[in-house]
Amino acid sequence: MPSTTWADAQGLCTFVDASPSPFHVCATVSMLLTGNGFTELHETDSWPGEPGRYFLVRGGSLIAWSTEGVGRTAPFRIVGGHTDSPNLRVKQHPDLSSAGWQLVGLEPYGGAWLNSWLDRDLGISGRLSVRVGNTVEEKLVRVDEPILRVPQLAIHLSEDRKGVHLDPQRHLNGVWGVGTERRSFIDFVAERAEVPADAVLGWELMTHDLAPSALVGTEQDLVSAPRLDNQGTCYAGTQALLSAAERPGDQVPVLALFDHEEVGSMSDRGAFSDLLSTVLERIVLGRGGGREEFLQTMAGSICASGDMAHATHPNYPDRHEPAHHIAVNGGPVLKVNQNLRYATDAAGAGAFALACDQAGVPLQRYVHRADLPCGSTIGPITASRTGLSTVDVGAAQLGMHSSRELMGARDVRAYSDALAAFLTPTA
Repeated sequence: MPSTTWADAQGLCTFVDASPSPFHVCATVSMLLTGNGFTELHETDSWPGEPGRYFLVRGGSLIAWSTEGVGRTAPFRIVGGHTDSPNLRVKQHPDLSSAGWQLVGLEPYGGAWLNSWLDRDLGISGRLSVRVGNTVEEKLVRVDEPILRVPQLAIHLSEDRKGVHLDPQRHLNGVWGVGTERRSFIDFVAERAEVPADAVLGWELMTHDLAPSALVGTEQDLVSAPRLDNQGTCYAGTQALLSAAERPGDQVPVLALFDHEEVGSMSDRGAFSDLLSTVLERIVLGRGGGREEFLQTMAGSICASGDMAHATHPNYPDRHEPAHHIAVNGGPVLKVNQNLRYATDAAGAGAFALACDQAGVPLQRYVHRADLPCGSTIGPITASRTGLSTVDVGAAQLGMHSSRELMGARDVRAYSDALAAFLTPTA
């Protein structure tokens, strides 16, 4: 494997390991952007009118863009993705006990593949709302200690020994000790966050697998990691934006990473919110345009909705559309669904296919089996909410929504190169 390809795959591993929650994804991307000349803006402030590299964060979502070297009426080229991944999250009254064990109440977030969370050493990450005087401040927290474990039922106690049916209410509580007395779990988290326990007013806490990401296989041509759906896109999209900012064209490159995709996107920071359209309009206004110029700009803009794609599973090839084989390390994936579970149409497909050709990477085309329900992405939401021409794309992986997923190491570079070419197409 070429050294640059290996470095990109290792870079993804480092990115994922640094980003156990959507809030940490935004912190990691913010650090990469700041180190490459981007300036953070805040929605409550006035924005500078001069060209530059900027980003903003709203909760677990982030929008970044560069207006350097482009004209005032330049349209947008957008790469979208999401920062959240299915997992187990901490309830509001987490302290439980049963049969002499001390437990933490957990519940599934999104379509987590629940059995994959059993018998794993789990840490905790997320954010706290902390009282400081008469104000409330946000505090990121990350506990990389094996403090929780959701124990599997022994096969001898299973009714049919063919597997265990998991009731999400009864069977997913995490063990964190034994005995009849133990301090509050939130007190423990507050201590690790170095804040007073009685100052913690709210939290969004989630579990994460403590095993580090790794390049696996005899040729190290596979990436084994948690949260590849969709941090694979977050990483590739960030690299693409950094590349695009260094070689400006005649369009404004934008990276839009949303929280809450896995639960429907209907939040203040999800793809259903006003976040993207508001930011895009403020960019146009800041460049001296008005409402008319904004509408003209949007009409000429396009978005690539990036989310991971199903590779053909070697043990379950019958679960895939037989004429649309998708291979890991086979290049980026164009996703098409006639019922618009993906937003791709012919125009969007052409734009992304051209980007792949200009980047010198192969393109694969994914179609879901017609007799199985198809998942969706932020693509249809973005298209319907903004009117943007939108194409759904991704990189191939196995084990989607498992606590541990698998993708091709070579696809990391190919995916980011394709997205970079999409952001700054060759004239």
